[in-house]
Amino acid sequence: MQNTDPAFVRDFNDEKIEALIEMMFLAATADGELGTAERAEFVRSAENLTSRLIAGPELEALLGRVKRLVDESGRTARLEAVKERLPDPGSRKLALALAIQITSADGVMRTSERELILDTAEALGIEGATAADMVRDLAPG
Repeated sequence: MQNTDPAFVRDFNDEKIEALIEMMFLAATADGELGTAERAEFVRSAENLTSRLIAGPELEALLGRVKRLVDESGRTARLEAVKERLPDPGSRKLALALAIQITSADGVMRTSERELILDTAEALGIEGATAADMVRDLAPG
């Protein structure tokens, strides 16, 4: 997926990178669990996104911190926090693209996952039609 290439985010600061990783985590755990395929895709995507600058123990620590924040404040508050750290439409669309990639990691985009993506798009201020087009273009049949 060309717009998740690490070169696309090379100028992002740590706060934006962490917001993208948090978005991926929120997508991967939206159904309450992080399955094997989702976790593998999550780790691969996060490491690729950061050109492996965040990997291994550092990535695990970040995941632990994000999980704690989600547990403490809830998904809605964390989506708002992601939105605040990604103030421009391009980075928000990238976050949504990463969420689509994660939720479809098992090769299937379920109706509940499509609804999650549309809810996430709304939280990020992305129009529903744009989000639907992104799902069509990025998710498996």
